[in-house]
Amino acid sequence: MSKVVFYTEEGLEKLRAELKHLITVERPAISELIAEARDKGDLSENAEYDAAKDAQAMLENKISQLQDLISNARLIDKSRLDPNKVQLLATVTINNLTSKSKVTYTIVPESEANIREKKISVNSPIAKSLLGKSVGDKVEATVPAGILKLEVLEIKYNH
Repeated sequence: MSKVVFYTEEGLEKLRAELKHLITVERPAISELIAEARDKGDLSENAEYDAAKDAQAMLENKISQLQDLISNARLIDKSRLDPNKVQLLATVTINNLTSKSKVTYTIVPESEANIREKKISVNSPIAKSLLGKSVGDKVEATVPAGILKLEVLEIKYNH
């Protein structure tokens, strides 16, 4: 049994788009490769046919995994979020009290984390230390580089 995973609408749409692409573009392309390889004769010594069948098996496995993920996905109900507390989907501006630098992160489900986009996983040490906090709260986050002392400066939600 697969576990329930929470997604934003954007994250779930990306999964659905990827699944649609695999089914409508990749699957027919691999079927065509198999047909071409089959037309070349003896299948027992046909490396192209074997490679195409392997690619097909990997693709079908990926399609199955995506279908499973989507069927167990749950959307986050934004209307139930407290705008005064740091929670999932909060965009939080924090002050690193040690380095005196400010940074803004959006706390997202683990599957949607992307540090380039300043989206950190709800399971990351920084996010865990911020969850449930309010503007003005100071926290310590234990990260691989040591302990960060942080202060919550602003909390926003994009509803």
